[in-house]
Amino acid sequence: MWIVVGGDVADRLVALLSVKGEDLAADWADKVAGSLSGRVSRGEVQRELQELYTALVAALGHGSLDARGETFGEVRALLTELSRNRARQGFTPTETAVGVFALKEVLEPALVGRDSDVQAYLKFGALLDALGLFTIEVYTRTREELIAAQAEQLMELSTPVVKLWDGIIGVPLVGTLDSARTMVVMEKMLQALVDTGSEQAIIDITGVPAVDTEVAQHLLKTVVAARLMGAECTISGIRPQIAQTIVALGIDFGDIVTKATLADALRHALRRSGSTISQGSAQAGGR
Repeated sequence: MWIVVGGDVADRLVALLSVKGEDLAADWADKVAGSLSGRVSRGEVQRELQELYTALVAALGHGSLDARGETFGEVRALLTELSRNRARQGFTPTETAVGVFALKEVLEPALVGRDSDVQAYLKFGALLDALGLFTIEVYTRTREELIAAQAEQLMELSTPVVKLWDGIIGVPLVGTLDSARTMVVMEKMLQALVDTGSEQAIIDITGVPAVDTEVAQHLLKTVVAARLMGAECTISGIRPQIAQTIVALGIDFGDIVTKATLADALRHALRRSGSTISQGSAQAGGR
């Protein structure tokens, strides 16, 4: 619930905040810096809150205490920047919101006196509560964005595409293969086929714990996409237990070549690409 009042209370607040502005802003910065346990410098806190204090006084000068109103646009913009910074720095929602609520503690001794001052304090407290809730909203959205970005980065790292030989790339998969990850695998593999000019791709599922109907469908889609690019795919890492599961589920890979190991798949891909490698050469290269 957002409070909208007449100009009397707002004018009283503006007068008080303006007259004692420097002292109140300094006390506010001291309280907030202390609550952050030194993880943000006193100077940085002072800079952030001084800008916020100035914007808050300017907004109150328009005679409204509507935290969602147009006059508080600059205040919300500064709070958005502050909240996003706190989220990236690893602070909690409480530590972020306390930065706003602390102003009530600073202002209380200056306002509590006459009845009119108490009324002004209560109205101002409601405004700061609304702004504090706004910081939590922004903080939550920022954390969700960070988590989503980290999840995407992990997915990228867990889906490497490597060049195994001239004209042959490999995609070693580890972990569960779902729809989102399948799209990443497909995009990276197709791009690697274009970048390297390869016509053979090996999808190794040795690190995939289980293959069910859904996983099989994802693999089939990836193979079909590669074929549309003119490349042939081989699936390796078909362990005995996975082979039994595939048979039990009635999964049909059609004419897709499958191999038990990555080495077997590489030999097949080399033959298909017209390359040959002798056992003696392989042993010499391994020494």
